[in-house]
Amino acid sequence: MTVSNTTTRTGAAGLSAAPARPTGRRWVARAAGLLGLLPFLAYTGLFLAAPVVMVVVGAFQDNDGAFTTDNVTTAVSDQYGRAFVTSIELSALTAVVGAVLGAVLAQAVLSRRPDGVLRKAVTSASGVLANFGGVQLAFAFIATLGSIGIVTKALAAVGLDIYQGGFTLFGFTGIAIVYIYFQVPLMLIVFTPALEGMREQWREAAENLGATRWQYWRHVAGPVLLPPFLASLLLLFANSLSAFATAEALTNGIIGLVPIQIGALVSGNVVADQQNLGKALGLGMVIVVGLVMAVYYRIQRRTARWLG
Repeated sequence: MTVSNTTTRTGAAGLSAAPARPTGRRWVARAAGLLGLLPFLAYTGLFLAAPVVMVVVGAFQDNDGAFTTDNVTTAVSDQYGRAFVTSIELSALTAVVGAVLGAVLAQAVLSRRPDGVLRKAVTSASGVLANFGGVQLAFAFIATLGSIGIVTKALAAVGLDIYQGGFTLFGFTGIAIVYIYFQVPLMLIVFTPALEGMREQWREAAENLGATRWQYWRHVAGPVLLPPFLASLLLLFANSLSAFATAEALTNGIIGLVPIQIGALVSGNVVADQQNLGKALGLGMVIVVGLVMAVYYRIQRRTARWLG
């Protein structure tokens, strides 16, 4: 009886203590996961959070470190206010054109065989071209569409002078063309997963119910793809708004874009001791991009419900 009771108590104690071991293991696994995040958190804090804090604080300081709102007031008036308008117009134009062309290209690529050479080549090239910018891209377009570029001279040889009608590569239209060059492949990259998430059963069900191709896209595919399309459009807008090196190298800073204005103020090439005004302009860009990305993530959450 005693041995039996002892065995029973020991077994019960073992059963009650058993769950403690997995708990300890989970704690170790969780700690290991957090430890693995430390490099990422340190990198994010050093190169994202810290600069944002410096921009916000500096935007409300004068050269002596005293609190002021003059920088913010100046940043939204006169030439700097117009720079915001120009930047937003350029970003909106290139985002819309890039999104439409990129979506059409993505659909055309996905219509090819998954293991086909064309599909692999276009996808790989898009990954490269989406990140092709700066001085290299500016030089490529100057050599191609500049006043003495290869394409310009070839068109002039057949009687078509694109510069005679007022076109210039170094103005708003020229920069828009250059930006669209890397916006289209970026759209292909970010929108392709949404197209791949479309189920073949949806199209088959629509056809079985007598729907035409237009009705399928109007009532089934369109509503499903609209949220990811808008999310991709916002991503392209933010990408264009923050672009600096390409426009700076192409125009030498003569066009009024916010990133170029910030670069001139921070470097002191135009006006000395105006770094805090540049930070105020940077704060404006942070707010605009932050609002855009907030809407982007909200749309992405809705998209995941359908295409996840």
